[in-house]
Amino acid sequence: MIRWLLTAVLAMAAAMPVLAQDTMPPAPYAYNQLQDPRLEAEASELMHSLRCLKCQSQSIADSDAPMAGDMRHQVRSRILAGESPEAIRRWLIARYGDYVSYEPEVSSTTWPLFAIPVLVILIVAGVLLRRLGRRRSDDDTGAAA
Repeated sequence: MIRWLLTAVLAMAAAMPVLAQDTMPPAPYAYNQLQDPRLEAEASELMHSLRCLKCQSQSIADSDAPMAGDMRHQVRSRILAGESPEAIRRWLIARYGDYVSYEPEVSSTTWPLFAIPVLVILIVAGVLLRRLGRRRSDDDTGAAA
């Protein structure tokens, strides 16, 4: 009895990924371009600057993930409704976080991303200048002796 129950539970656990597949059809604008070439160009430019949250190494324009398709649909629908690309970017960042954008803005959570490299460069420059200054003073004292 327990073996049968354990076998049934394991079979259901193995079937979960199959049952979890996306059965919904893709959103209308996920794979279809807008009729107006100017609006499609705006949407395409914006989609290339947004990161797919599932793939993480591709933009939503290049990703085949269902989530990227939904995000493409949102971008095209909102462009078609007259929203500006910047307003759509802000909406997506508010919804998914700063990580969705390949062009992060300086904010209270992202300022270290911008400050730390500058700080490291300043420290390295300081160390190099100090060592070069010592080397010159050692060369000057060695030449004088």
